Amino acid sequence: MSRYEDFHARSIEDPDGFWAEQAQLIDWQTPPKQILDASNPPFANWFVGGTTNLCHNAVDRHLATRGDQAALIFVSTETGVEKTFSFNELHAEVQRTAASLMALGVGKGDRVLIYMPMIPEAAFAMLACARIGAVHCVVFGGFASGSLATRIEDAEPKVVISADAGSRGSKVVPYKPLLDEAIRLSKYKPAAVLLTDRGLAPMELVAGRDHLDSDMAASHRDAVVPCAWLASTDISYTIYTSGTTGKPKGVQRDTGGYAVALAASMKHIFDGRAGETYFSTSDIGWVVGHSYIVYGPLIAGMATILYEGLPTQGIDQQPDGGIWWRLVEKYKVTVMFSAPTAVRVLKKQDPALLKRYDLSSLRALFLAGEPLDEPTARWISDGLGVPIIDNYWQTESGWPIITIANGVEAKPSKFGSPGVPMYGYKVKILHESTGEELTAPNEKGVVVIESPTPPGFMQTIWKDDARFVQTYWKSVPGKLVYSTFDWGIRDADGYFFILGRTDDVINVAGHRLGTREIEESISGHANVAEVAVVGVADALKGQVAMAFVVPKAGDAVTDADVALKLEGEIMKRVADQLGALARPSRVRFVTGLPKTRSGKLLRRAIQAVCEGRDPGDLTTIDDPATLQKIKQLIVA
Repeated sequence: MSRYEDFHARSIEDPDGFWAEQAQLIDWQTPPKQILDASNPPFANWFVGGTTNLCHNAVDRHLATRGDQAALIFVSTETGVEKTFSFNELHAEVQRTAASLMALGVGKGDRVLIYMPMIPEAAFAMLACARIGAVHCVVFGGFASGSLATRIEDAEPKVVISADAGSRGSKVVPYKPLLDEAIRLSKYKPAAVLLTDRGLAPMELVAGRDHLDSDMAASHRDAVVPCAWLASTDISYTIYTSGTTGKPKGVQRDTGGYAVALAASMKHIFDGRAGETYFSTSDIGWVVGHSYIVYGPLIAGMATILYEGLPTQGIDQQPDGGIWWRLVEKYKVTVMFSAPTAVRVLKKQDPALLKRYDLSSLRALFLAGEPLDEPTARWISDGLGVPIIDNYWQTESGWPIITIANGVEAKPSKFGSPGVPMYGYKVKILHESTGEELTAPNEKGVVVIESPTPPGFMQTIWKDDARFVQTYWKSVPGKLVYSTFDWGIRDADGYFFILGRTDDVINVAGHRLGTREIEESISGHANVAEVAVVGVADALKGQVAMAFVVPKAGDAVTDADVALKLEGEIMKRVADQLGALARPSRVRFVTGLPKTRSGKLLRRAIQAVCEGRDPGDLTTIDDPATLQKIKQLIVA
């Protein structure tokens, strides 16, 4: 057994002993009396009897040894602001925000909904909630009023924290009117709204309800707010999973298990070290932002970069495809976390930008959010000259399920694979219909996790244990296993390959095809920068595959003959690699693909437009015009 295999095996065979050791990575006010209570599967309670606090572990415990060290580095290419907060300064800001929330009546167990752009006040708010034991619920900034209203109704927050506006691509996005309309639509009305005025858009304050944080902070400038010690199993936060239909699912996270999971992941997976700098390009509205912009790096004693802007926009709002690398050089970033889509955007920039800056501090680039295709992985690997580590996880898991734990043992990455199961996760591949475990190499099945789930994993769905069990644990016949709803295979070396969502399968004339496999083939074409493949209803075959391709910069496809030639090359490539059944019925050339602001492709929205259906809630799209252009192509 290799060192990591032994490490993983112990976590599965002796979870109490293994996680008792990991629990020593954080501070406890009261040590846990029981490491794991798994008496009521699939529910798992970790570190029972222990009391701790996320904010204490992220901020207070560092004050004595690194109080003047950088903790939060705010960079906005939208407003031209760069500002660094030390741990001491962060501590003071969080206490002011905590005092403001308490003055508005917020106490332990109360919910606070945060609807904010990527600004320091958003991080202050999250940490302030954790400090006083309030449950924060961060909703991605820019959600439409209707979607925000459903989340307000479900969370029932005592206070909503927001701002006048955000900015994206130098375009101001007013938040306050969206929030006002959401509160009007919601059956539940929050008692108060706390607002940051950035001076980007006018705001009308509702008398008696709305408060400016600048006014309240002035009243609490020297506030001293001690941390509330919470039971390990107390709720730290809820976060809603995205979707186009159905009631949103509030993923509920505990306190102690989450703190331990993040501390362990920073050591074993990310190899992050106190005093260094971590740069995640995600958004606090998503789970990556919770775990690896705010809590994880701070718990590890690292500085964390909070970035507002595009990957191709400079601090002066001028185009700059090297802005991220400038930040790596300036702040000596050692660990970076981004998304494959963001790298594909950078792939269209001048490759010389990767060599312009001193990136010698960078030890690894982690990518997650969607499958990482091999051509993109090779491009960025060759450009940066550091390990490119894919990692696979979900909002529900809170931290990586499958990746490479180089902090335990250096293992090679395999292009196209996120890696191997992480400690604490008993990952299997099961037959979708029979529930039989598939153990032979490269057998395709559903990726599942056996109970008990490790610390940091979701406790349940907020206010709905029954839905938690029914949705996640009963989808495989005869098995009580957590379904990831992803197809996967495992090779002879134990590396997993994720092949796409089980509900994104294309059924062509009775043959089941994964969009992931077709996209992988197309993305390997020399003239392809980005691709999305969707299944579109077909009267004869049930479904056919349709590909939407963004060519590389400088490749003209406006000429009909050029487009036809490139389409033919792509179709032949897919047919040669995957067979004629996988060949798309059409390849459409577009200038961009609809994505969330965190970089995820909205394949279901593309599919809905192709089939003439309502694409659902698309207010998180980075550029709504991209979907309209696809619609025009389809109609034409």
